[in-house]
Order: sequence, then C-alpha cells, then structure tokens
Amino acid sequence: MEHILGDRKFVEVPGDVTHELPPLLVRETPAGSKLRRVVGLASKMIEHEDLVPSFALDRMVDEEEVNRRKIDMAISLVEAYRKLVHHWNWGDGILEWIRQCEITFETRLELRALLRPDMWPHAGRSSFVTLLEDKAVPTNGVSIEQAVGLRLFFRQPPPLDCFTDQFLFYLKSTLANTAYQTWARLSPNPTLSLPPERFTVHVVNMDDM
Repeated sequence: MEHILGDRKFVEVPGDVTHELPPLLVRETPAGSKLRRVVGLASKMIEHEDLVPSFALDRMVDEEEVNRRKIDMAISLVEAYRKLVHHWNWGDGILEWIRQCEITFETRLELRALLRPDMWPHAGRSSFVTLLEDKAVPTNGVSIEQAVGLRLFFRQPPPLDCFTDQFLFYLKSTLANTAYQTWARLSPNPTLSLPPERFTVHVVNMDDM
C-alpha cells in the first residue's frame, strides 16, 4: 500500500506505532594532530605551486605582505579541505546508519516487507536519505546529499596533496551532487518515501562521547 502527497509517493507503514530508528553517529571535527599536519601540508603546497607571486623581488610588495598572503591562502585551502572531510564524515555515518536501519527493518515484522531484497547499498536506500531531509535532522550546515555523494565516491577521505587548490574548492558541490544523483537514479521507479511522522531519528556527535 502507498499514499501520494503532491508529487511524492509514501509507503504505507502498517499499524500506528512510531518506530525509533538506530542513532545516526557522526564525527564533527578531525583530530588535532591530523589538523596540524593538514595546515603544514597546505603551507608547503602554497610554496611548491608558487600560488603567490614573489612581488617582494620587484619591490612592489614587501616580504611581510607576501608571507601574509601565503598564510591567508593556506588557511583558505585548509578550510576548504576541512569542509570536504566534514561532509565525508557525515556521509560515512549516514551509510552506516542506513545499514543499521536495514537490520532494524529486518527484525520487525511490520517493517520487513518495506525493503526490497537488494544488494547493499542499493540506490533504493536513498529513501533513507530523503527521510533524514524530511525529518530536518540538525547537520550544522552539512548538505546530506553532498555528504552521501562524497562517501559514495571516496572510500576514504583523500589526502590534501591529491588536490590542486582550484579543484578542491569546486569538488564538494559538483562531484558530490553528481555522485549522489547518479546513485539515486539507479533505483527502479518508483522510489517510495518513508513517512517521516512514523519514524524517529537521533543524531549523536561522537566527539562529545
């Protein structure tokens, strides 16, 4: 059974019980030692790629100003990489959460028939991603679809020295969106949504534990 709301089709969940799903476990911040390594690597990249011309040699800008510009660029590069890893961490947590949700559905008779018996992570599981969006779970600015897209594309977060600075700044939004949409479209139509009022989801920040 299913019901339609606007252009969305929702699966009919038997009964009237609100089902509590496993907690979504995420990590918000990288370890301090790892962050220091990234800052050092970004500084070396700025020097190696000569991203800031040596105006000091032409007496147009003093050496102190050149160094300040290098530091600013390194900080921008680190911030772009930190946001990428932040999204990847969320995507990793979401895919593991989907796996745990599948286990939960399999153990509950009233939910078992709602999942198709496909190999994990089948694109039909994008209904769980949509559920998180419908529930408006707090993400601290993370785009859920971008986060999942990055995790689908990268098994592990790639090291900073794999990127040019230009590619890194555009990577998260373009590649991640494409990866997610490609994955989601692989599902045979229609992909039914899970009614958000029938499920509860809690986000747990592992950094606080």
